[in-house]
Amino acid sequence: MGLLPLEFSDCYLDSPAFRDRMKAHEAELEKTNRFIKELSKDGKNLITATKNLAVAQRKFAQSLGEFKFEYIGDAKTDDEKCIDESLQEFASFLKNLEEQREIMLFNITETLLKPLEKFRKEQLGAAKEERKKYEKDTEKYYSALEKVLNMSAKKKDQQLQEADNQVEVMRLHFHEESLEYVCKLQEIQEKKKFDCAEPMLAFFQAVFTFYHQGYELAQDFSHYKTKLQINIQNTRNRFDGTRSEVEELMKKIKQNPEAHKRNSPLSIEGYLYVQEKRPPPFGSSWVKKYCIYLKEQKIFNMVSFDHRSGGKTGEPESFILKSCTKKTGDSIDKRFCLELEVADRPGLIITVQALSEDDRKQWMQAMGGKEPVCKLGRTYSKREGIEAHLDEVGFSLLKNCISAVESRGITDQGLYRVVGVSSRVIKLVGILMDEKTYSEVDLSSSDEWDIKTVTSALKQYLRSLPEPLMTYELYKEFIVPAKCGTPESRVDAIHYLVYKLPEKNLEMLGMIMKHLANVSANCKQNLMTVANLGVVFGPTLMRPEEETVAAIMDLKFQNIVVEILIENHEKIFGSAPDGSPTTPVALSSSEPSAPPRLSKKPNQPPAVYNPSVELQYADCPNPVKDETSMGSTDSVSSQSSTATTSSTSGSPPEDPKNHFSTNGGDLMDWASISYPSTVPQMNASSLTTPASPSSATFFSPEGTNNDKPGDSVTYRKAKAVFSCEAEHDSELSFPVGAIFEDVTSSKEPGWLEGKLDGKRGLIPKNYVELL
Repeated sequence: MGLLPLEFSDCYLDSPAFRDRMKAHEAELEKTNRFIKELSKDGKNLITATKNLAVAQRKFAQSLGEFKFEYIGDAKTDDEKCIDESLQEFASFLKNLEEQREIMLFNITETLLKPLEKFRKEQLGAAKEERKKYEKDTEKYYSALEKVLNMSAKKKDQQLQEADNQVEVMRLHFHEESLEYVCKLQEIQEKKKFDCAEPMLAFFQAVFTFYHQGYELAQDFSHYKTKLQINIQNTRNRFDGTRSEVEELMKKIKQNPEAHKRNSPLSIEGYLYVQEKRPPPFGSSWVKKYCIYLKEQKIFNMVSFDHRSGGKTGEPESFILKSCTKKTGDSIDKRFCLELEVADRPGLIITVQALSEDDRKQWMQAMGGKEPVCKLGRTYSKREGIEAHLDEVGFSLLKNCISAVESRGITDQGLYRVVGVSSRVIKLVGILMDEKTYSEVDLSSSDEWDIKTVTSALKQYLRSLPEPLMTYELYKEFIVPAKCGTPESRVDAIHYLVYKLPEKNLEMLGMIMKHLANVSANCKQNLMTVANLGVVFGPTLMRPEEETVAAIMDLKFQNIVVEILIENHEKIFGSAPDGSPTTPVALSSSEPSAPPRLSKKPNQPPAVYNPSVELQYADCPNPVKDETSMGSTDSVSSQSSTATTSSTSGSPPEDPKNHFSTNGGDLMDWASISYPSTVPQMNASSLTTPASPSSATFFSPEGTNNDKPGDSVTYRKAKAVFSCEAEHDSELSFPVGAIFEDVTSSKEPGWLEGKLDGKRGLIPKNYVELL
């Protein structure tokens, strides 16, 4: 049961029951006062704890933003660049989240703590003052009443009358105070219901707003999360391929360390123990030093290095070598010793000790400059007993295997990734390469050989060639464009380099790429996306002549080259590049352009990584127009803004910046990159970077001077070449083929304004072409 009401009529009676009811009201107000005090204390503790959390979150974000992944090699793939930048994106996300939390903390103070404290002081404090005043008047009235009642009846009537009048005045004042106090008590009891509940509502609204802002930030950047997941998956796939190659190389080196020593015709290096003579009677000591001898200059460098002292390095020493002679055991009680005569310090002889007899011979040969150093090359043919060549038999094998795969195995899961039994693969390759029997075998109509054996036989043949199909000579030139530049420049550069291959190599490579494009077109069934095929065929079609860990680190770029060849096989193998073989090939030094969809929101953070999103078909080219855009990143190596490439991958074109000039069909110079002598380099001072013709159509009908800031689109029609789903009210949603009216340039970079179905809004400029 709740509090009993205080009747005004009871103020005149002032009964014990009335006083009890009044005390109950006063106790309830005191309880409310203690509650507000405790709540304010807890609220301040909450704010303090939240501020500490915000400080920790910001410190965590700062640590994320400051860290950078170091990579092995001289360049990163696009996937690795995105992963490297992801930490800064996550840091930005946390910072934006903490900004929203600060707003919430301010709202807690302003909407909860201050209103409650104000109610406690102004209302409950006023009630306390009224209570004190009421108790004082009660005491005064009843004291005066008792005094009058105790007066003797024998007193004069005038005195009694005056006393009665004074008591009456005090009684009227007491009753008035009682009425006001009762009214005040009941007023505060009613007001506390909304004066306390309303700040609570405002507090929870601030909390809900904070969580909703976090949800909105996550929703806005869900596409970034998906893209990053694909980058991570692609990097993991490339890592698996690289790891197997590194383990294979390590195994070879363990079996035959001497054969894998990286000797250079220009220098030799390694550890030698150098004799340091001391004055008598101390004799001499032997100090381990790392030595490098430059043969052409005859410069001998050495520096002391002690592994046992945490890698402490001494001062480097250098001298010009005059001669080197073998020191026999008769003159010194040490094995493997050499005497080095110093040219720039006449009379100085330095005695050094090699690590073994073979090591001494190598140092002797190097310092004499007589013995050539052989390079290590991989030959599968000798190991497997197969002699493969680019002849009629080889082309027949390739066509036979491709026909079998496309006729009865194009949808097999893990095509080319799942390997066949080694003995059966070698047997099939032997049959297909036998000049007497190769023409009698038809794999497409025979079930004797399963598809995994056929695909393994095709790869075995390619590995067994005397040199890779894309040749040792052009290996470094193919790798260069995969490491930098824009997607368009990569395609153009590789297009040019492909036509430097020998005729038969070019013909066979074209057949393979056309076939792999057919395989990737069925990736929904066989799971072999362009990226997956790049992992499988990268080391098969191209590899360096010398096998090193540094070369294996370039496997990911081999994969990217193969991805570009698959995605652009029609353009590359359909016709020769417009430029002549002497045309210089140049790469823009800029980073690849940003993702094609430009955002109008600055500094938006990504959504939190969610590994539960399916990535099984994320890399698959998407031929169906209305499916999700996950298929648009089937290979980050060659995202292109050209219409042909974009339509193949299902992704919109990129903003045309720093691309190759297609004016007149000539390619531009690869600025800031050093190239082999086969690729002439243009003077960097003459380098220009015009935009592609597709971008010119957005700014000038004639396509000239299209990069000038003053150019703009004015009241033209445009046609959508890609579908788009609006992310904000200011943007337009549209399908492929939609026609826009009254198209003008926008103040938002990378956007146009136009009208569709009576509604005007923003349009991504790289999603449309002007009519």
